[in-house]
Amino acid sequence: MAVQPIRLFGDPVLRQRAQEVTTFDKELRRLVKDLEDTMLAAPGAGLAAPQLGVSLRVFTYHADGELGHLVNPVLDLSEECQEGDEGCLSFPGIFADTRRSLHVVAKGFDMHGEPVVISGSEFKARAIQHETDHLDGVLFIDRLDKAQRKLALKAVREAEWLGQDVPQVKVSPHSTFGQAR
Repeated sequence: MAVQPIRLFGDPVLRQRAQEVTTFDKELRRLVKDLEDTMLAAPGAGLAAPQLGVSLRVFTYHADGELGHLVNPVLDLSEECQEGDEGCLSFPGIFADTRRSLHVVAKGFDMHGEPVVISGSEFKARAIQHETDHLDGVLFIDRLDKAQRKLALKAVREAEWLGQDVPQVKVSPHSTFGQAR
């Protein structure tokens, strides 16, 4: 169990849909612990397995005083929305006003394969939606309107951590609200 390097925007693993977890074993528990340790050290409000280069549907979160994880999440999103500043550990120093559902109910499993239901509003809802997007290969900049995306990409191009090539940005295929995943 250790802090791992976080994959940055441009890494292809961040654009792939992660695979469902089918084996709840010692390796999965180690992955959850690595995600938790890395997220807390960063510090961040959440971290998804693809951000560590592991294409599995697992994320950890630390929001509203609650530290947890979810495996194979399925979301039920409210139609009521919120706008708020959002960043990502895979985009160091980049933040943008991002539209999300105000409330979420997330169903999935814990690292032992036991069913779990997590609900949250505002910040916690934002974190759960953000991390679930990562599992679908969707990044928060994909949810920005054209003008915001242009500004965010300008900030990315100016960032010291970006390599020579600016990665392709896509528009999210997922509704911002009112749709289960």
